[in-house]
Amino acid sequence: MPVKVSVILPTFNRSHSIVAACTSVLTQSFRDLELIVVDDGSREDVETPVRAIGDNRVRYVRRPVNGGAAAARNTGLAEAKGEFIAFQDSDDLWLPNKLQMQLDLFARLPAHVGVVTGAKIIYGRDDHFNYGPGRIAYAPPAHGRLKLDEDQLGHLLSENRVSLQNALFRRDCFPSFTWFDSKARANEDWEFAIRLAQHTTIFEDAEPVVLAFISPDSISSNFRKEGIGIVRVLKKNRRILERYRRQHAALLMDVSRSLYRARRKRAGRRFLLASIARYPGAVTWVAQSLLRKSYARIFRRARR
Repeated sequence: MPVKVSVILPTFNRSHSIVAACTSVLTQSFRDLELIVVDDGSREDVETPVRAIGDNRVRYVRRPVNGGAAAARNTGLAEAKGEFIAFQDSDDLWLPNKLQMQLDLFARLPAHVGVVTGAKIIYGRDDHFNYGPGRIAYAPPAHGRLKLDEDQLGHLLSENRVSLQNALFRRDCFPSFTWFDSKARANEDWEFAIRLAQHTTIFEDAEPVVLAFISPDSISSNFRKEGIGIVRVLKKNRRILERYRRQHAALLMDVSRSLYRARRKRAGRRFLLASIARYPGAVTWVAQSLLRKSYARIFRRARR
């Protein structure tokens, strides 16, 4: 039977948080939805707590082999029946009015808008990506919001403004129903947003709609996976990046930083030099980064 919204929730070994994440979807003020829980080959028993929820809007789908969040989301998309598509993560919470607020926005926006996205409050890191207890961030930063009349593709090549949990998508906003690159184990949402902006218009609202929590196994703290994810962005958008030299150089610089953090300095230097060759102004980014690190060291010493 058709529903208004299909919500896809991929999970891997998060039996301790899955019920709370599901409940934040099922207790939405807007109720015409289905929740598709995609168990991505978990070693823990995820099925029992999901089935114990006892809501006929929940469907449990198990993948026999772990393929990562992108592959699990594609599995959920193949099962979806809704006019709109939303995504939830297995360790985060939606705010109670998320869906209704975003559907109301769609009703007021032009028909060419295929995506509405908002913000989230993140516990476990600050706005400068320092991780640890007691740190809180608002993401993405409010000052960089997408505008309807700008070059959204160019903007998204510079920074990702579309976190999947924060967004609501029209089912037909993208020409294929295999949305995500299953070879990317991080930044797959960013890579998808770049391709998405070539087919539809995105509206970004400032209101937070999600409470997110940085967990010990969070992809966002794995620098190697981050770097590989950005390499996938580079590989899948070569033709587009020919028109955006500055953004291309910035992506190469991001890979360099991830490699340095992962202690792969030789590979990091190679991407650094490629960034400067693509856009010589990237030299100033390196100088600014070194200055910031110097000031931070001086400040820490002064505090001690």
